[in-house]
Amino acid sequence: MNKLVILDRDGVINLDSDAFVKNADEWIEIPSSISAIARLYKAGYQIAVATNQSGLGRGYFSAEDLEAMHEKMVRLVEAEGGQFASIRFCPHHPEAGCDCRKPLSGLLDQIKAELSLDNFDGAYMVGDSLRDLQAGEGRGCKAVLVKTGKGEKTLAKNEGLENALVFENLAEFTDWLLDQAQNA
Repeated sequence: MNKLVILDRDGVINLDSDAFVKNADEWIEIPSSISAIARLYKAGYQIAVATNQSGLGRGYFSAEDLEAMHEKMVRLVEAEGGQFASIRFCPHHPEAGCDCRKPLSGLLDQIKAELSLDNFDGAYMVGDSLRDLQAGEGRGCKAVLVKTGKGEKTLAKNEGLENALVFENLAEFTDWLLDQAQNA
């Protein structure tokens, strides 16, 4: 049983933007998400990030910009006492035909290899869109939809969410998961 939580980035950890989050200044954390990540880490969970970043492939921002965004995210989580086990991103344009762009599960395969996991038994995939959940379900993760980011729109469509747990935000999911673990 893996104590692993895989998170989408935009809309789960930080505020999302239809115009893309293009640099570290535009990368604005959801404060409750930063503390939730730290709480999960302190409770013994490995935290991974699997994020589509097609803005890189579209030329909206550079690899250096993406690295600066992730450095900011790591700094904020570490300041709360947390840590990421893995951060994986798909840089490709949606038409590129890669295997890493969610809803495909290539990013999860990368995480599995990096963390030397046999499987995703007991792991959770937390996202704000159906494609996040589909990527996780494709590898046996439990699907968790948060209403932040595009989550409310995803919930309103009510397609493909039969097996998903739904929470207001990452902090509420964290409360639930830590409560489940405590009562197990």
